[in-house]
Amino acid sequence: MANQIKSSGAAGLALQVTEPARAAGLVEEDADGDATELADVRVFAFDHLLLVIDIDAVSTPDVAEVVVAAATDTDSVYRAVDATVQIAGHGYQVQLPPASDAGFTEGDRAPCHPAPGNVAISRDDGTSAVADAGRLAGDLVAIRKEL
Repeated sequence: MANQIKSSGAAGLALQVTEPARAAGLVEEDADGDATELADVRVFAFDHLLLVIDIDAVSTPDVAEVVVAAATDTDSVYRAVDATVQIAGHGYQVQLPPASDAGFTEGDRAPCHPAPGNVAISRDDGTSAVADAGRLAGDLVAIRKEL
């Protein structure tokens, strides 16, 4: 089951992303599982879709390719905001400043789709528009893995 978007106080909305963050390489851990590095990320917002991209690990041309693909497919593009991956509880969360632009609200289920250097987050409310966002998130992961 996908995690839910949660309030993160003054920072706005956030999502617990422990396993996807590890799979995407957004966190580095030592042998004991303690965080040694947390990625600096930029969050791009589209209708029902957020792209969390490690700005140090993904080249500008590769970022442009996935952002253009997402904008073209969703026929939308909103803010891109620098954000942080943070330690939260026994894992990690990512701040999502532009989440409301993309139609996310607190409590929404948000499946994560990791790829090297990024996590695509789709909104899951059972509608066909959201199903398309989930499909697009999977497509963006495939594009990212090819780059």
